[in-house]
Amino acid sequence: MPKVCVCVKYSLDVSEIKVDPSTRTPVTVGAKRKTSDFDKNAVEEAVRLKEKQGWTVAAFTYGTDDAKSALREALAMGADEAILVTDPGYEQSDTLVTSLFLAEAIKKEGPFDLVICGEVSIDGYTYQVGPKLAERLGIPQITHVRKLEIKGDEVVAERDLEEGYEIVSAKMPVVVTVTKEINEPRYPKLMDIMKASKKPIKTLTAADLGIPDDKKGAAGSGMEVLKAQAPEMKRKEIIIKGKEPTDAAAELVDLLAKEGVIK
Repeated sequence: MPKVCVCVKYSLDVSEIKVDPSTRTPVTVGAKRKTSDFDKNAVEEAVRLKEKQGWTVAAFTYGTDDAKSALREALAMGADEAILVTDPGYEQSDTLVTSLFLAEAIKKEGPFDLVICGEVSIDGYTYQVGPKLAERLGIPQITHVRKLEIKGDEVVAERDLEEGYEIVSAKMPVVVTVTKEINEPRYPKLMDIMKASKKPIKTLTAADLGIPDDKKGAAGSGMEVLKAQAPEMKRKEIIIKGKEPTDAAAELVDLLAKEGVIK
């Protein structure tokens, strides 16, 4: 029976993040977390394959024990099994480490015919995990997918581009990253949520996956975040007055053009 793996992230809810006005530093203490919005689309697409073609769905996440909440939501939406990949160095991990842990877990629990990820996480916006995952698994990738079809042993996808779209295909197994336009995620029913709360969640650690210490956390990351600051938002406070309307409009257009707002 064909199997699809869907990767989800238990992300910071960016709407809950406040900014310290004196330092412009994001305040994440106490901010809630949730399943990344794009990953809900990924789960929905995987579950639709299950409903239409009888595939089985396995949900994976890399994170702390709290990330089980995202897996429970995936189970409530229709995933058949859930795997938590965890390590004490998770908070210091970048996309290089994240893709390694997920890839090794997918290899261990596979093989899978299809791997689906959200194209980006709502808190990181790196667009890197899906492509790095494909590279580590040694399989093709199709990114920015807004429509997906399975034809025999091939995936046929419609990719969203800046000024249009393209249709591409690849033989399975393949990694696909999806956009929010691909579907509308379902809201799980109460009975499904209750059933999901009782389903087992398998846990895999670095030791289970054979990942050495120098590939974990900060040691294995290729990037170090030195500082995070919110952009400074200041008004120009330019007032045009004492001119005829046509002259004022001309000056306004000139000012907007200099700021790059219009051409």
